[in-house]
Amino acid sequence: MKTTTTSPLQRLLSTGAGWAPLALRIPIGIIFAAHGAQKLFGAFGGYGLEGTGQFMASLGLSPGYLMALLAGSAEFFGGLALLVGLLVRPASALLAITMVVAIVTVHLDKGLFMANNGYEFALTLLAATVSLFISGAGKASVDATLARRAD
Repeated sequence: MKTTTTSPLQRLLSTGAGWAPLALRIPIGIIFAAHGAQKLFGAFGGYGLEGTGQFMASLGLSPGYLMALLAGSAEFFGGLALLVGLLVRPASALLAITMVVAIVTVHLDKGLFMANNGYEFALTLLAATVSLFISGAGKASVDATLARRAD
């Protein structure tokens, strides 16, 4: 009887999910990449690292510039990773943590609804990233291709 062992890389990249994660990865990846670009580069009407850093420092997240760099990088590069389906589980975990921090530090005290700058949008992004963390990238992904090659 032959036993197969899976390497940590194979476990990281593997996914039993079909095409469904693609429906989450594309829009969520676009949203995160755009929000990260706002924080890092001032794109799409964002404030860039300096302005975002000042905002984060005002929330007690210091040093603000470093926190802006970390959050912006997680969102921008994590969003790109979701788009192409590369290292989706670690990217999703990092993005989920980023959303928990955003909910707790920025939105929670404002209630649920976005009209009051509440946490509903961040909660939606958190749910999507947790779902992708659980499912993996799915068939249409770099992860699936790499996992097949690792077998």
